[in-house]
Amino acid sequence: ETLHLFVKTCRPNELLDCMLEIIEGIDPGAISETILALLPHLQSVLLRLDEGKAACVGSTLSALQKQLSRLPVPYTEQQEEADEYGLCRCSAALTVFTEPFVEEVKRTDGNCAATAEDEELKIELLKFCMRSLREPLLEAELKHDRRSPLWLFAVEIMVTLSAIKEPLPELLFFSSLRKNILMDNNQFKEARACLAYLLFVQLITIDNFPAVFSHVFILQCNMEYISQLLSSKKESHLLKGLALFTKSLERVQDNSLPVSLLDLKSFYSVTQVRQAAVPDSFLFLRESGLQVFQVFINKLDAEAKHKFFRCMLKTSNHAGIESYIIKNIRNQFELSMKWGNANEWFLGTEFISLMTLVLCLPQGAQTDLLSSMDKIMESLNLLRYVLIRDEELRTNEDVWEELCRIKEEYLKMLRVCISISRAYYSSELKALREDQKLKAKDAARPTKLVKSITVRKEKVSNMSPEVQHQVLQSALVTFDLMESLIARIEEITEEKQNKLN
Repeated sequence: ETLHLFVKTCRPNELLDCMLEIIEGIDPGAISETILALLPHLQSVLLRLDEGKAACVGSTLSALQKQLSRLPVPYTEQQEEADEYGLCRCSAALTVFTEPFVEEVKRTDGNCAATAEDEELKIELLKFCMRSLREPLLEAELKHDRRSPLWLFAVEIMVTLSAIKEPLPELLFFSSLRKNILMDNNQFKEARACLAYLLFVQLITIDNFPAVFSHVFILQCNMEYISQLLSSKKESHLLKGLALFTKSLERVQDNSLPVSLLDLKSFYSVTQVRQAAVPDSFLFLRESGLQVFQVFINKLDAEAKHKFFRCMLKTSNHAGIESYIIKNIRNQFELSMKWGNANEWFLGTEFISLMTLVLCLPQGAQTDLLSSMDKIMESLNLLRYVLIRDEELRTNEDVWEELCRIKEEYLKMLRVCISISRAYYSSELKALREDQKLKAKDAARPTKLVKSITVRKEKVSNMSPEVQHQVLQSALVTFDLMESLIARIEEITEEKQNKLN
């Protein structure tokens, strides 16, 4: 009641200064309680102002959001329901706090004689929305079916942007760092990334978005935000980035994206999808990453697919990703063999340039076959398939001779690698068995086995003897599988040659 009396009787400017001092000095343990108590009175004070209201609204919102940024953002449904730190309650209260100022902007928007003060108030509300998009909404898990407090806050922010007549295409697609948006460039990009996510994934206020932009143009523009999100190590950012990438691709026609798009800097972020797709990621991130990865490949035209495959084989440095690319190469080769689908990129000279990268052991005889197993097995399967379906390739003598040369060199080097690796792993397995026998006699005997072998980034020497034995035995089985595939490839080659003769 005393504070209410002060609001009614004291000069609003002086009272506002006092309240802002209170906000700036809030104890970390009382942030939400203090803000919730002050917000109604702050609103009353600001509404009493005449001159300089917009600047005061802006400084007040900035001070409030600065304190709220210190609160942890609830991520799970249980955390939002508990709202232990009060962020959800404060976010809801902020939307109520800004309502009269949004109404002021709406009333003056149709007036051609809107004052500089009116325009400044609109800008301050826009800055409030952009800060809210970046924090807490970018960090929150937002799902349409949950209708959580932070979801409702996201809806209010998007509605506010529409209410103050801020054109979303200009904000998303045609906006360099605006001079009147006092945010760091990276922060501004994060805020717009969240805006793109809410608009195109969650479809909040999508009805207000013009339908004149092509799906390819929207994808091209969104790649900036997708890149921003996928470059983060935060789970909430990665998931939003993958979801935005998926939605941006969905309406693009299959086999339609031209190779020129791959030259755009924003499309370099596709390689970041690879980061989420590798086995080191969480399972759900890996599955989502691979799904988006495949959808993107499906949207590329033949030339773009060829260039993308070459790029990934050269730069991925990950056997699992390389094996995935090789599977796609086989699919494209198979498609090109069908009537009406032949194309130069997966038959003929251009196909040979791909096979040169597929049938390659960069470290030569020193190649770690265990780490490269996925790629090697897939490359052998592709080679076997190509030799079975060789009719089209044989029509070009130069192409066929080059393929045979690459094949022979690859298989020759692979045999050497297998021979060296089998000898090494067999000796390690033998030493491990002998060590196990001696351990019973000499408990203090130090283990000095398989120090240099690494599987899935874990040194075998750090594993238990039982697991070491299993790893070494599995390696020998893998080498047997490789040799059986090589033998089958040689059989196919001989059978084909006999038919020709």
